[in-house]
Amino acid sequence: MITVMLADDEALLRSALAALLPARGDIRVVGQAPDGATAVAAFLEHRPDVLVLDLEMPGGDGLDAAAKVLRSAPDQAVLMLTRHARPGVLRRALKLGVRGFVSKSAEPEHIAEVIRTLHEGRRWVDPDVSASAVIDDCPLTDRELDVLRETRAGYSVKEMAGRLHLAEGTVGNYLSSAIQKTQSKTRHEAARYARERDWI
Repeated sequence: MITVMLADDEALLRSALAALLPARGDIRVVGQAPDGATAVAAFLEHRPDVLVLDLEMPGGDGLDAAAKVLRSAPDQAVLMLTRHARPGVLRRALKLGVRGFVSKSAEPEHIAEVIRTLHEGRRWVDPDVSASAVIDDCPLTDRELDVLRETRAGYSVKEMAGRLHLAEGTVGNYLSSAIQKTQSKTRHEAARYARERDWI
């Protein structure tokens, strides 16, 4: 029996998956969470074989939750559900150790099959997700994307430095470079520019 925990802020979808996945016979849903922060706490409580995370959630998105989970349990199988495969997101998720990416529009039987694949220690990325991620014309480095992501979340330069384990001057350099590359006037404008192009 494969134990699974589901984290998704869309209650209807989460409930549907919780009802449909066990019908496949070898999957048992042991916990659910409506947001990123709750997902991490519920994971620590239930320790499922496979953690299924929605990419877009309040209280810390799926990538934030995955990062926290994988720091404490590097071998944890994590499956990310997404409506939009933003360029750069797939790369960041795989670097974190996320093993699977599936479209939220996928049939429950397909999601169940991917859960089995991840449980066996393999990876899975849906073709439409990987195709979108390959078409990546983003000129920004991973670190520049990091600081713009933190900017968008509302953190100050000092807070970013602490969260990213960088010197404040280094954060400032990354921000200046990102502003220049996006031809923006401020870091907030650069972050908005990057978000509109699905880079963050």
